[in-house]
Amino acid sequence: MTGHVNGPGAREPAALGQAAPAALAAASIRALAFSLATSRTLVGAWAKVSVLQFFLAEAITIAGWAGPAPYSRRFNYISDLGALHCGVYAGRDVCSPLHLVMNLSFVLQGTAMIVGALFLNAAVFRVAAKLVSPAKAAHPLSIVVSRLLIAVAGTGMVVVGLVPEDLLPPLHYTGAVMFFVAGGLSLLATAWSWRHVTRASWLLLGCGLVSLASTAVFQFGSGFEAGTVERLMGYPITIGLAVVGLTMARGVHRARRMLAAR
Repeated sequence: MTGHVNGPGAREPAALGQAAPAALAAASIRALAFSLATSRTLVGAWAKVSVLQFFLAEAITIAGWAGPAPYSRRFNYISDLGALHCGVYAGRDVCSPLHLVMNLSFVLQGTAMIVGALFLNAAVFRVAAKLVSPAKAAHPLSIVVSRLLIAVAGTGMVVVGLVPEDLLPPLHYTGAVMFFVAGGLSLLATAWSWRHVTRASWLLLGCGLVSLASTAVFQFGSGFEAGTVERLMGYPITIGLAVVGLTMARGVHRARRMLAAR
């Protein structure tokens, strides 16, 4: 006669959101939770969320615009807000007295992306969305690629902030390309790695595709509103990275609650 074990240990997989298979040992779950619950992981997660400060900085800088015509999100480039000098730049009347606010925001956003990429190790990145079996997560290589792309995009954003468009245009443009291309690709890589882990992967996939498609339109198309297209390139990256950070921060807090309960 076969008996059934009804103790707390038998209910553990269900208590983990029915994500961990019965074959996964309690010791492995505990080790994973400890890995997620570290302060390093939480800092990395919230660093990604902090990129949302960009939208506040943009609104403040636009409010201080002093050009002959009002700043237009449809026709003006985001980089116009960081231009150091008033004047005509590439056919556009530019005058942004609060350029330091915008450039500081660029640097902070890029730095947060780099910190997030460095602080979140591959194992944590793979499973932070939920406590799942490593067998259900993507190959670690996809996460390594994602973290590398986020770091490259962050470096590009730092360059954008340190080298405004009217200071050294070629270097500024290079930094912008690094951010848009690597940032969009990083969202696709993260979406792929989280495809069996969380439904947030679909949002990341959408953000990555919109950003990369808009980048292609910006580079090869014509007749489009430059400001609109550039925001379709950049906004999804910022939003997508914030979603990654929030998802991982929830994973950290969930792991800490689980450890406290144990």
